[in-house]
Amino acid sequence: MAILRNQVSEIELDDAFLKDVNAGLSAPSKWLSSKYFYDELGDALFVKIMHMPEYYLTDAELEIFTGQADAMIASFGIADQPFDLIELGSGDGTKTIQLLKKLAGKVPFTYRPVDISMYALENLKERLEKEVPLAEVITMQGEYFQVLEDIGANGNTKVVLFLGSNMGNLSDKKAHAFIQKLARCFRKGDKLLLGLDLKKDPSVILSAYNDAAGITRAFNLNVLTRINRELGGNFDLEAFAHTPEYNAEAGAAESYLTSLKKQTVTIDALEKSFYFEEGERIHTEVSRKYDKETLEKIIEGSGLRVCTGFSDSRSYFTDFLLEKM
Repeated sequence: MAILRNQVSEIELDDAFLKDVNAGLSAPSKWLSSKYFYDELGDALFVKIMHMPEYYLTDAELEIFTGQADAMIASFGIADQPFDLIELGSGDGTKTIQLLKKLAGKVPFTYRPVDISMYALENLKERLEKEVPLAEVITMQGEYFQVLEDIGANGNTKVVLFLGSNMGNLSDKKAHAFIQKLARCFRKGDKLLLGLDLKKDPSVILSAYNDAAGITRAFNLNVLTRINRELGGNFDLEAFAHTPEYNAEAGAAESYLTSLKKQTVTIDALEKSFYFEEGERIHTEVSRKYDKETLEKIIEGSGLRVCTGFSDSRSYFTDFLLEKM
């Protein structure tokens, strides 16, 4: 039986939601953070997205973890020393479980999944208890930046997993700052396994964010559903369209919610109204696509170096292993 402990801060997250919604909808170019896609409904929708035929990212990375887990473990260079396996944005754990099954019973380690969604952590907890005989698991709910300071709390060697192209949701400036802060929590020899979606045919990329079944549309609109439910908003979901774009030159897929008419939306918790022109957009997500040159620029000055990479058979996706020097 796994030993599991949670750290939950819902009040802080609710307060941040209110402040971010106000800031985003008050901005000259409106925005809402993609982290607010995720609640119980959003988590369920994202699981559906991961199984869409157009969404190649999950299959590509799962192929890597299924076929190359032993090579990954060997690259960690852990031997028999206890270590912490820390996963930022753990989700449902489908890929990581392939790694955990190889490690369980062979090397002393603690798995520490971190996620913004308590629902995802609870589901992962149940799954781990059934599928992986771990000695100890410590789950933590919160934003990555809020929990990174805790990573260096003990003297164990750290292997941090940041998979699923999660870093792609950050601008290059924020990704650089994220890596710098993460690296400051590392000691010499600590490692980062970083999953990144690679630049490729634009039509392949755009289809992944605009599926025929409309699941991504529902996922994008869920941020408005949450505002309506949790903050007393009166968004008419039918008055907004899901409009993704891919900028090949910038290497970025971006998602927007576009107002289909002139309209005013009121949010009771803010005691405030927001006006939308027809065609006015709310930016909700960016998904950066990488190559090795881009990655090298992001990690510059962090003290991390790229050791190796593990790619799928189509070269759509790579999990890069970085080490603190």
